[in-house]
Amino acid sequence: MTFPAPAKTLPSPAPGPAADEGLARRLRALACTAPLHDLDARKANLAGEYGVYAMAEVALAAIDLVTLNMDFDTGADHEQIVARLLPRVAAQAPHRPAAEHERVARWVLENLINVGSVDRGFRAVYGTFGPDGEYVRRDYDFKLIEEVPGHDGAVYLRTTDEAVNVLVGALDTDVTSAQIAAEVKLEVLISRGRLADAQLAAEQARYRTVQYAETLRRTLEATRRNVRAVDWLEAVPDMIAEALDHVADRYRHENAILTNIRRARDEAEAASDSRTAEHKRRAAELVDIVKDCIRRHTQLQSRLLEAGPLFRAEQDRQAFAAPAPRSGIDLYGQLVAPLLPLPVAQARRVTDAFFAAGTGLRTPVSVRVGDLVEILLTPPPERDHLGVEMPEPDLIATPDDSRFSEEQLAAAMTLLDLPHDAPRRLSGLLAEARRSDPDLPYLVALLAVHAASPPVGTAYRQGEERLLFAVDDGTELDDPEFGGADLIVGTALLDAAGMAASRTEPS
Repeated sequence: MTFPAPAKTLPSPAPGPAADEGLARRLRALACTAPLHDLDARKANLAGEYGVYAMAEVALAAIDLVTLNMDFDTGADHEQIVARLLPRVAAQAPHRPAAEHERVARWVLENLINVGSVDRGFRAVYGTFGPDGEYVRRDYDFKLIEEVPGHDGAVYLRTTDEAVNVLVGALDTDVTSAQIAAEVKLEVLISRGRLADAQLAAEQARYRTVQYAETLRRTLEATRRNVRAVDWLEAVPDMIAEALDHVADRYRHENAILTNIRRARDEAEAASDSRTAEHKRRAAELVDIVKDCIRRHTQLQSRLLEAGPLFRAEQDRQAFAAPAPRSGIDLYGQLVAPLLPLPVAQARRVTDAFFAAGTGLRTPVSVRVGDLVEILLTPPPERDHLGVEMPEPDLIATPDDSRFSEEQLAAAMTLLDLPHDAPRRLSGLLAEARRSDPDLPYLVALLAVHAASPPVGTAYRQGEERLLFAVDDGTELDDPEFGGADLIVGTALLDAAGMAASRTEPS
């Protein structure tokens, strides 16, 4: 008697979410380098012989120049970057004309900006595995160099985090840990006399400093646009405190690094071997780099100290800004309610005029000759008499996340259904609500505070006969759970006859 062999269990595509996230991070890192490799692949399309130029090398130099020349408030000048790229391009083909060198520099810079695309960004597609093990393709949108407006009306260039990560050879690296590692590595290399490797570590540390300043700059710009879009309660204060600690630590590290550089320079001056000149040159370059790091940290510290007052100033400006001079349209009170009693012939003139002015302009579609010929020559498809099959909608029940039930709302409205000539204090209403339900006072207090500014005009246009109102006469609220003013809550009667007359008057 034979038995079927047991089915083999296929191995999982990834040992866990952490491994899959590591794979996705490497794929994104590979995607960020694709535009640089694409430059060498597409240089054959240029009119002329440009095979002698290493376009990826020029692109890395451009990213380096933009990163080091952009400031906290402004970026790098476009023409200045092109001018500084010309010596590197000319070194690759010294016998070519200067006009060709400039064309190569501009072509590389424009491709890093991705001038030909709509959003001037790059997109890569990579795959990950979902919680159920299903393979999912995802889009990764990124930019390398972007054009940003300056305060003086000019357009500047700024490198993104992806470009800096491509430059230093890491993607999605934590800025704090990378900066500390770079500083420690720099100090160790200098203390051991390896100035050539120390120069590379110093440049990487400076790139991380630029990323700190860029993160703070984007946060402050988002605050100027909309203060509610930035988490100033926890995230930004933690970031500012962490950045201030980072600046203080970096000051101590950089002063120690300068001491080690001077010691290495003094030892090189005392030595008489053939490497003395090389050590002097490396030490001088390191001094310039570390001084630039100190300058950037000083600027970052001043911006961090100004972040709190800027937030409070923007909060006051945006919270107390003057409202729009034009009021909104009440569709029910101004359009629907007056038109419902009218005949269709009279109502149609009003609706035609409203929707003609409210829909706005329509942009005409530009037709290409190739698309027009294809449409005219394509035979019409056969259509089913019953039409295509309608897909079954995937309905999901909306969870009821309301705090108060319908019974509590009915009880609160019954409690606030006061006679128009007998208003009551909020303290008495809260005490009466607390005797029936411990959660009911919160709903009563919410309705009473909302009634402090009643929408009289809207209620008048919609035909309401009663309106709840609340008035503060300066009496302090004496309640174990709530504080503030002991409002006088009452009900006002609206002029129903006047409303009926206003609705029947011809417009």
